[in-house]
Amino acid sequence: MKNNKLAVVTGGTTGIGRGIALHLARAGWDIAVNNLRDDVEARQLVAEIESLGREVLFAHCDVGDSREVDAFYRQVVEHFNRVPELLVNNAGVQTWAPLLELSEEDWDKVIRTNLKGCFLNTQRAARLMIESGVRGAIVNIGSGCNKLAFPNLVDYAASKGGIEVFTKTSAVELGEYGIRVNCVAPGGVLTERTEREAPDYAGSWAAITPLGRVGYTEDIARAVEFLADEKASFISGQTLWVDGGAFSKANWPYPSREDVSVSGSTSTVSAQS
Repeated sequence: MKNNKLAVVTGGTTGIGRGIALHLARAGWDIAVNNLRDDVEARQLVAEIESLGREVLFAHCDVGDSREVDAFYRQVVEHFNRVPELLVNNAGVQTWAPLLELSEEDWDKVIRTNLKGCFLNTQRAARLMIESGVRGAIVNIGSGCNKLAFPNLVDYAASKGGIEVFTKTSAVELGEYGIRVNCVAPGGVLTERTEREAPDYAGSWAAITPLGRVGYTEDIARAVEFLADEKASFISGQTLWVDGGAFSKANWPYPSREDVSVSGSTSTVSAQS
C-alpha cells in the first residue's frame, strides 16, 4: 500500500530495533531497516514484515560511514519512490572496560557508531524531508547512561549523553521545517542479547525498578510510535524515559519503608541496629 507512512530504523534487525520495526509495521508503516550483517535474522525480519502486508527494504549499511549512509538513503528513495516520514536512530554498539583500561579503538568504535551514526542519519534523512516538504519525526534511542554514570561504560555513556544533547540541538534547528526530534531512553530491556549476557537479567532489573518488572522491546516501540504520531505534534527536543521509574529512583540509604517512622506531621528516620 503506497499510502502507508515510511519509517527508517537503523540497526533494526535485532533487539530493540527489531521490536520497533515490527511494531511500526503492525501499526501500518512501511519499513526500511539497515544493519552491518545480511544474516538469518535480517531475512527473518523481512519475511515477517512482508507477512503483515507491509513493504520492506533491508540494506547493509555501516551507519558511521557517510558513503554507506548516502548509498542507503538512495536505495530507500529508489525502492519506495518516496522519502521517510520517520527516522529511528537505534543502531549502537557497546564495549565493557574501565576508563583506565579502555582502548582507543573501542572508544572510536562506540562513538563512531552510536553518536556519529546518529548525526549522519539525522542529517541525511532531514535533508530528504526538507526537500520533499515532509514534516517528519526523528526519534533517537538513548539510555539510562543519558542521566547516570554506569561503571565500565564510559564510551557508551559519552555517546548516549551526546545523543541527548544532539537531540535538543537538532530539534531547535529543524523545528522551522516542521521536523520534530526526540529521544527515547530505555531502562533495563529484555532482549536475546541482554538475556544471554547477564544471568537473571529480568529478575535483576525488576528488583531495582519501581514498577517491579523488566522492560520489553514493545514498551520502547510504543513510545517511538507515540512520538511519531500527530498526537505528539507539539513535542520536540525531549527525552522520554521508558524505564519503569528506575532512573528516577534516588540512591536512598534507607532501603525499606520499615526504616521510616512517621509521627504526626513530622517524619523521622529510625536507625536500625
